[in-house]
Amino acid sequence: MTTIEFYYDFGSPYSHLAYHVLSGIAERTGATLVNRPVLIGGVFKLSGNRSPIEKDEGVPLKLAYTWHEMQRYAKRHGIAQNQNPHFPVNTLNLMRGALYAQGKPWEADYTAAMWAAVWRDGRKMDDPAVIGAVLAEAGLPVDDIIAAVQDPAVKKALIDATEAAVGRGVFGAPTMFVGDEMFFGKDSLTELEHFIAESA
Repeated sequence: MTTIEFYYDFGSPYSHLAYHVLSGIAERTGATLVNRPVLIGGVFKLSGNRSPIEKDEGVPLKLAYTWHEMQRYAKRHGIAQNQNPHFPVNTLNLMRGALYAQGKPWEADYTAAMWAAVWRDGRKMDDPAVIGAVLAEAGLPVDDIIAAVQDPAVKKALIDATEAAVGRGVFGAPTMFVGDEMFFGKDSLTELEHFIAESA
């Protein structure tokens, strides 16, 4: 069975779009989607890359177009995506939580709740009280998750996962792998689906 590995950070609007589109690709192709949480700031630092916001800071026309294009893409795919008023969001605890959630029966619920809180509802997800409220609203084990994100083993696991991603060639998010074949950015998803179909 084909596996799609999805490297992401909840703070990446492009990753949010990819998250929604990938679920459809997985359903159509019969592929298994595996989440690979990383800390995007660490990826940028280790790979020598910079965020699009930072790179385009002096080009307001491009920044305006970028958001417009994301909205157009979201509309075409039926995705609710709004500009988060707290962007850029410090997602450190969210990504630790995502790593802790892996393999647990509520992993998908955690992932969906975090994406919605950041990019649909525009909540301030670097505030522990807000994070706790979102977890509770989603029926997730709040106390376990809050404790886990402060666990040294979970902290180290996120660092290790981020370093391993860069070691594999990841320089930004979203990045997807099908086997050893890498696909970067939401605009590569069509090619990813074609690759899976051609490899079948």
